Amino acid sequence: MQRIALRLVSAPALGRRSFASGLLQEPHGGSLVNLMVNDAAEVADLKAQCTKTVELNHRQACDVELIVGGAFSPVDGFMNEETYTGVVENMRLPESNLLFGLPLVMDTRDESISTSDKLLMTYQGKEIAVMDVEESFLANKPKEVKECYGTSSLEHPGVQMVAMERGPIYLGGGLKGLSNPDRPFVCKSAEEVRATLPAGKDVVAFQCRNPIHRAHYELFMRALDAENVGEGAVCLVHPTCGPTQADDISGEVRYLTYEVLKKEIIEQGNNSVQWDYLPYSMHMAGPREAIQHILIRKNFGCTHFIIGRDMAGSKSCLDGEDFYGAFDAQEFATKHGEELNMKLVPSANLVYTAEEGYILADDAKAKGISAVKLSGTEFRRKLRAGEDIPEWFAFKSVVDVLRANV
Repeated sequence: MQRIALRLVSAPALGRRSFASGLLQEPHGGSLVNLMVNDAAEVADLKAQCTKTVELNHRQACDVELIVGGAFSPVDGFMNEETYTGVVENMRLPESNLLFGLPLVMDTRDESISTSDKLLMTYQGKEIAVMDVEESFLANKPKEVKECYGTSSLEHPGVQMVAMERGPIYLGGGLKGLSNPDRPFVCKSAEEVRATLPAGKDVVAFQCRNPIHRAHYELFMRALDAENVGEGAVCLVHPTCGPTQADDISGEVRYLTYEVLKKEIIEQGNNSVQWDYLPYSMHMAGPREAIQHILIRKNFGCTHFIIGRDMAGSKSCLDGEDFYGAFDAQEFATKHGEELNMKLVPSANLVYTAEEGYILADDAKAKGISAVKLSGTEFRRKLRAGEDIPEWFAFKSVVDVLRANV
């Protein structure tokens, strides 16, 4: 696989870095977006041009931070109607024909915003970006959810979000970053993470939105030994810490669990795992969101991606039935992996056994060994009741954080 060195060359447009052949993964589309404005005079000029101030919600603030920081390269703003339609219908950016999993939209209920406006975007009162409004259009929400989520049922949490939380008007236009939202944890930009990666080595991305338990740890450590992963590879554990489903543990608490586990792994002398945090807003869109996760990690410099069973999946809020099959995301991602220039590492189906610890489910079956199981429901019950939780299932340090904060 071609690897690309991070260095500034003649940029095709302001706020973009191009890459020449070398040591790190090439960004999606060949150039890495960085829209943060650091010059005080330019910041003052941008703010003086603003005609309206818009307070962002949490999901919008996550999208702004990631667009500005290059996670969605080559996209450099919220999508206009043509781009929105192209991504919804074809999963592609119209001008370049590049794959793109889900549309990036700035929704509003304010009918007074027009294409003559520059918006000063704030989050929790802090000025974080300026948007040059280039287009305002009515969202085609029924088509959007049907294409992106595979269903229009309000039983799907992502469909609920689009239909009930988002405003009916979408605004398209470029962004300039002023600052990042204040968070209890640091979220590095794509360029900042790239600068920390080992040159010339494979980087395997592990995406998660929940606290990491023993099975997750076994999964990403074993992924470093996969056939298509080179010697000396590192795993980038890159959790999403933005909004997820209503009943998920908050990003702030998830971060605390990651930090205690990170410390524990470092104390063990394990230097093959690297941690960074992503202010990404989950959509629970299954296969389409798997593509989004992969291209984001490509922009962060990863060469491989661990594709889990039922990745970004969701269940009906009424009957608990899954909206996607266990292997739908894996099959969909495999179909597009080569085009994305990312090697995929399917997650191993591991089970815990009293005799041999964590082994492949097929191996346990072949040996006639029974798996020891603990359901998520039972885990949460034990957690609330203060009962002992077996260490084969969860790290004690993680359990302690959860008990103190959930």
